[in-house]
Amino acid sequence: MTDRIAEDLRFYQAAIQLRQQRQEVLAANIANADTPGYKARDIDFAASLREVLDGNAGLPPLVLQTTSARHISMQASAPRSAELAYRQPYQRSLDGNTVEMEAERMQFADNTQRYQADLTLISQRIKTMMAALQP
Repeated sequence: MTDRIAEDLRFYQAAIQLRQQRQEVLAANIANADTPGYKARDIDFAASLREVLDGNAGLPPLVLQTTSARHISMQASAPRSAELAYRQPYQRSLDGNTVEMEAERMQFADNTQRYQADLTLISQRIKTMMAALQP
């Protein structure tokens, strides 16, 4: 049973982490709206989530070297951040900046709502599990 719970929570954890990464990328785009030559970037959320859930998104495990036979051998791994892609502008600017504020604001608001929805879903899911565990 704990495997099913862990798998369910792993999905939500991955979704929230990717939404947070995307929020940072979109905020950087908005912050650089007046920077000449800045290229707007974004994350393909669906593809990145698929990679994380398939187990292809992590860095290869790092084997820690031991200097004594009494040391405990361990492996460390870290999640890789989602792959960034350049956004194609609908209309080019003269200074080479590809940030379109209307599109960025729309994407930012949409991602914010989805992030909040994911947090609400995981909160409700945990409350349901807690209620099921009560005697």
